[in-house]
Amino acid sequence: MQLHAVDIAIIVAFLLTSVLVGYWVSHRASRDTKAYFLGGNVLPWYVLGVSNASGMFDIAGTMWLVYLLFIYGLKSVWIPWLWPVFNQIFLMVYLSAWLRRSNVTTGAEWITTRFGTGRGSRLSHLIVVVFALVSVIGFLTYGFKGIGKFATDFLPWHLSANQYALILMAITTFYVVKGGMFSVVITEVLQFCLLSIASIAIGVIAMARVSPEALRRAIPAGWDQIFFRWHLNLDWSGLIAAVNTKIQQDGYSIFGFFFVMMLFKGILLSIAGPAPNYDMQRILSTKNPREASMMSAVVNVVLNVPRYFMITGLTILALAFYSDKIRAMGSGMDFEMVLPDALSHFVPIGLLGVLVAGLLAAFMSNFAATVNSAPPYLVNDIYRKFINPQASERLCVRLSYVASFAVVALGISIGWFVGSINSVIQWIVSALWGGYTAANVLKWYWWRFNGYGYFWGMLTGIAASMVIPVVLPTVQPLNAFPLILGISTVGCLVGTFMTKPEDDEVLKGFYRRVRPWGFWGPILAKVQKDDPSFQPNPDFVRDMFNVVVGIAWQTSLIALPIYVVIRRYNIAEIALGVVLAASLVLKFTWYDHLKKMYTETPAPNAAAAG
Repeated sequence: MQLHAVDIAIIVAFLLTSVLVGYWVSHRASRDTKAYFLGGNVLPWYVLGVSNASGMFDIAGTMWLVYLLFIYGLKSVWIPWLWPVFNQIFLMVYLSAWLRRSNVTTGAEWITTRFGTGRGSRLSHLIVVVFALVSVIGFLTYGFKGIGKFATDFLPWHLSANQYALILMAITTFYVVKGGMFSVVITEVLQFCLLSIASIAIGVIAMARVSPEALRRAIPAGWDQIFFRWHLNLDWSGLIAAVNTKIQQDGYSIFGFFFVMMLFKGILLSIAGPAPNYDMQRILSTKNPREASMMSAVVNVVLNVPRYFMITGLTILALAFYSDKIRAMGSGMDFEMVLPDALSHFVPIGLLGVLVAGLLAAFMSNFAATVNSAPPYLVNDIYRKFINPQASERLCVRLSYVASFAVVALGISIGWFVGSINSVIQWIVSALWGGYTAANVLKWYWWRFNGYGYFWGMLTGIAASMVIPVVLPTVQPLNAFPLILGISTVGCLVGTFMTKPEDDEVLKGFYRRVRPWGFWGPILAKVQKDDPSFQPNPDFVRDMFNVVVGIAWQTSLIALPIYVVIRRYNIAEIALGVVLAASLVLKFTWYDHLKKMYTETPAPNAAAAG
């Protein structure tokens, strides 16, 4: 496709503005590592929430979600539970506050608050760094594939997908590396404003161009129904036969079993807490535990509503006007190209430039947030901890530049040879996170779990996530999750019971500060012996109730814009009613309760923090 000069001018102006703004604020990040990694813990919670949402509003994920909605209709609302998207609800309700109370810089540094400073803790610290870097590189690979596919359909210089991805990553790396968290957050807020305008615009265009009757002619029976039975029962025969083949390849035909597996995996992964990536860095960048919780709540609203206006608009435009072309492609159709193809055919000059710039902003936001999450682990958790503890702040900031360039180069190198977005997503959310889950569930909720158990659980889990896709290539990644989880759990238990519990002072310090609920009875008794006035966390039932209400709230926030764009206003009203009712409940059971939480982060406990 050839872009009009007006569209090209808009895109170029946006790219230049992002780089200049990012560079302009970069001087605030170069003062010290706390400013570079966490923005000095002075950024407002709502700004961090918008920034976090912008980082999640990535182009590769949006292409994947358009593909899912095109094929699976409203039932695609459930498929992102693979991530799982409702982990943001667990964070909002209690886990963000627990994490922020630790008062650390990275997820690896958090290990010392839980396991002390012994050999088990050092091994755990190292394995978290390994996981964080593998995860970051995986997300960079995923972003590389998405932006390359998108750019080939729009940018005018006739380069390959990989060459376009390389250029765009280089542009974004420039301001991210220089500016750290300040540059990332400020540019992400600007990019999110552009994204929201683009998203609403494409939804309105679709509503004007696609009548309900035209949409009904293009979809199979049941496509517009959000609820499901054991089998998917979406038959595309007579419409686009290749879609039936794709459903079989995805392995979602028995949708009830798939949903149960997603729910099982999603709950375990959510209670494990955030992975050591940009999401965790935003939580640690907030001012206090209360603001950490509120930041996670903002993400659910500002991410889902505008994003699904865009996703739904592009999907129904493609269904109504692009189905003939898809049928002609037969089994060779790449459904991940629905998004860029729909944009190129249905958006007028000028607005197309804004939309393409908005989607480039989505890529840049996600890429910037991912890159920014890597240097703390390499510099703070390896160089400063094990190589040069006396390193100056200036040196560490400069080393952070080098670390950022290194992870970008590695992510690009791997992405150059990966075949599809979906293959990377499936490996990250099922295989890699399967290795993460067991150890990170046990660290929060079981007092006896120790640093050796954490190390061996993570090591066996990461190894299994690497080996099983090679040894069992025909097994769907989601189906491999229980096997990887089982292997990791065995590693956790063997490592824990073959070694001594952590020191009582470390466990008591962690329990006093974080105040988790769970299996902490022996430590509670010791803390109360020292301080009879100490009370355990009584909020388990309240938190689980809020999680259930929160998931219904979040799911309705996703379904609402879809039903609005396809003009099923009667069901949209029901979704809006659920959103309002759930919001009212959460006001009393969650938001009002936040006022009783700490508004200042407690000073680190010497025994716990090491």
